Amino acid sequence: MEQLETKTQAVGRNPAWTVREALPAQGLFAGHDWRISPEPFPLGAELAKDLRALGRVLLQFYRSANLLYRKSLEGKQPGWVARWLDQGKPEDLLELQRSPAFRNDVPRVIRPDLLLTEHGLSVTELDSVPGGIGLTAWLNQTYSQMGNEVLGGVDGMLNGFAGIFGEAPRVHIVVSEEAATYRPEMEWVARQLDPARFTVRAPDFNAFEPGDAVYRFFELFDLPNVPNAKQILALAAERKIRLTPPPKPIFEEKLLFALLWNRNLQSFWRQELGEGFFGRMQRLVPYTWLVDPTPLPAQGAIPELNLTDWHQLAALSQKERELILKVSGFSPHAWGARGVFLGSDLSHADWTAAVERAVASFGTSPFVLQRYHKPGLVDAQWFDFERNQVVPMKGRVRLCPYYFVTGEAETARAQLGGVLATICPANKKIIHGMPEAIFAPCSI
Repeated sequence: MEQLETKTQAVGRNPAWTVREALPAQGLFAGHDWRISPEPFPLGAELAKDLRALGRVLLQFYRSANLLYRKSLEGKQPGWVARWLDQGKPEDLLELQRSPAFRNDVPRVIRPDLLLTEHGLSVTELDSVPGGIGLTAWLNQTYSQMGNEVLGGVDGMLNGFAGIFGEAPRVHIVVSEEAATYRPEMEWVARQLDPARFTVRAPDFNAFEPGDAVYRFFELFDLPNVPNAKQILALAAERKIRLTPPPKPIFEEKLLFALLWNRNLQSFWRQELGEGFFGRMQRLVPYTWLVDPTPLPAQGAIPELNLTDWHQLAALSQKERELILKVSGFSPHAWGARGVFLGSDLSHADWTAAVERAVASFGTSPFVLQRYHKPGLVDAQWFDFERNQVVPMKGRVRLCPYYFVTGEAETARAQLGGVLATICPANKKIIHGMPEAIFAPCSI
């Protein structure tokens, strides 16, 4: 890797110029720009320590959720757990999810979305097919070579990603058209690692060989649009190739957080997570409900909300609507900022429409409701290249740590590769990768 000029070089020249000039000629995100910060986003030592340790907790949560689903199918946990998770999924995909070939498989990449609120971290969701791996790797590499110490180091992301495939001689990164925005960043990753071993493939590639590994860069709702999907899944089920993430839609469902908060399952979570990890998950995860319109008994009420019917959600005042409605999963609207509705930011008519849509979608594309913990304000800065000056910005930040799972079964470990900070202007209520956002690596 070529060493970029350090802060002491090019006196009087803002480091943001060096960052921009280091961008790969092929780009990182197709058709997407962002604001460049002259320096990494700083985290305190305590927060950095928490993020390094969080991977263990999230990996155990995935393992426990996998076990909960299996025990529900076996009749050893409530049957409604599997029914909730299975609804809206095609039968052939459910058969794969239940297959012995994937019995203990969990995603090898775990990326939580963490909001930095005034009261600490808030985990709004987990992503098992995340974008940003290449971007975060490039940011870490670029800012490190400029003399910054970033969380994960210069090559933590690249080494972490390479490590999830074991000894596979060839790794095929299959990117669907739905995920085409992220193809350039994965092509950059492949070039950085070993182009002879890592290759980004079109969704119709089919020349797989025994022992190969496949990284599935498409969500499971997108299977009908991926011509080679059936072959990939069949070869993985026969254990001829190594596939991650596994074809298990439970890991693409936000309603796992609703299960975490369901009082009927507390003893299960305590046993499988341990009291410490269970307590930490409940401190991190906002209270989450599944929007299930099944009628309640006359004296019944929805916990915490004290509503007796989900339609009553529409009648809450704007002040009472510090709540987020979003599609749980298995839908093109379940990623990015699509299918996300912040109650306090909507008119009564728009909120009512969102509630009615959520209620009507149960059984096909269920919604979850989550308490909204507003991100606190942070001081940030970005560089305006047209005016050649630094622009201070009050913003709200989302932290996305990337954990890479290596090893098998009980010896598996989740290692932090890096942390991407997305900082949006203070007037933006929902944080996502918009052109006005700053993308930066994180330092201590």
